[in-house]
Parts: sequence; structure tokens; C-alpha cells
Amino acid sequence: MTRAFDLTGRLALVTGSSRGIGRTLAQGLAEAGATVIVHGRDAATAGRAADEIAAATGATVHVATFDVGDSAAVDAGIAAIEDAHGTPDIVVNNAGVQRRAPIADFADTDWDDLIRTNLSSAFYVSRRVARGMIERGSGKLVQIGSVQSQLARPSIAAYGATKGAIAMLTKGLCADLAPHGIQANAIAPGYFATELTQALVDDETFSAWVRTRTPAGRWGDTSDLVGTLVFLSSSASDFVNGQTIFVDGGMTAVV
Repeated sequence: MTRAFDLTGRLALVTGSSRGIGRTLAQGLAEAGATVIVHGRDAATAGRAADEIAAATGATVHVATFDVGDSAAVDAGIAAIEDAHGTPDIVVNNAGVQRRAPIADFADTDWDDLIRTNLSSAFYVSRRVARGMIERGSGKLVQIGSVQSQLARPSIAAYGATKGAIAMLTKGLCADLAPHGIQANAIAPGYFATELTQALVDDETFSAWVRTRTPAGRWGDTSDLVGTLVFLSSSASDFVNGQTIFVDGGMTAVV
């Protein structure tokens, strides 16, 4: 049965994987046997992450640098990957940003940046890679959502809107692509400690709220996401489609 989770021989692209959650997800896929493409906008940072993952896992790791928020850049970037390596078997739409402000003060530029980076990128990448997956008759698309796909908090209405849309984009990808042997699912993390959330982790009042609000009683570690990703990337999940799986220590299960 463990062979169903083996990713040997599969090519995986993880957007925004030069640091943070994406970096851990890319290494997790490599540890499961995949050949991984580390993606980022800065070639030097992505290259260092790729080298570290290769050294830690012995996997073959490549680098791609293109702007996932620009449809023309995505088309060119995926075409270059296909020319060099073929259509990825696994695509993880992980790239994302956060912007915080009360709704009455929320800037147009921040709204546009959230939509472009968190939502449009997943649409552009999925649309382009789906063509090769359809032709092949297989593929795994995994979006990274959030507990804010379902729950709201003050000052992040715009962010929550993008993550709620990710859940519905995932369902729509299922509707379009399942007849072609492609599975599209999402992972919705709870509150995870990363370099991007360090200020919140260091805020003892906020950290106490996270621990109290989360039945598991702690922040998530990025490694907590790897098992779910490997499952959704492997043949073990071939009849799982259009779902959002919350990896949140139970936060969305309780009031």
C-alpha cells in the first residue's frame, strides 16, 4: 500500500517555493521521490533552496523563475519547463502574499496585489499546465488555501476573499478536469509558524489566542503539511477531487 504514496518518476512544480511553506512542501515532495522544480521570482534565492533540497534528499531539483501573476510570463515559463522536462505531473499553487488593514482603509494597490498573487496566479498556472495534463490524461493540481477560506478575521477581508475563491476555483478545476483523469484539490493551513508570520508568533497575546483557539494547542509547523500534500500528489488520492482539506489543528472544527 505504501507504493501508492511513492512519487518516484513524477515531476512536481511548487510555485513560491524558495522559502516558507513552499520551501518545506518542495522538500517533502522530493523526499517522497519526486523530481522537483523550485520556483521563485529571485533566481539566487530559488537556486539556494534548490541546492539545499537536492543536498538533503538526493533528488533531482530544477529552478524556474517567472512571474506567476502575469499570464504571458506563466505561459512562457510553463512552456520552457515543458520543453526541458515535460508537463509536470504535480503542480502546487502555493505563491501568496498577505496585506492587512481595516476594510475602510484598504488600498486599491493592496487589493490588486492580493488578487494577482493569491488568485490570478493559481488560475493562470492551472489553465496553462492543464493543456499538457489533458493531453497526457493525468495530473495533480494542489492549491494552498487557508482557514480564511472559511473563517474571517478583522483587517484581512481581502485576503479571505482570495482564499475563499481558491476553494471555489478548486471545485471548478475538478468539474472541468476530472473527466480527463486530473485531480484538483486544496490544502487549507491554519496558523503556521514561518519567517513570514514571525512577528505574530512573537506577539504573545496573539500566540496565546492561537493556542487557545486551536484544539491542538499550538501553532502548526510547516512539516505538518507534507503528509497531506504527498497524499494529494500521489495515486492514493486518485478518487479525491474538488476537496479542500483543512490542516489546522482542529480550528475550523470547533466554536
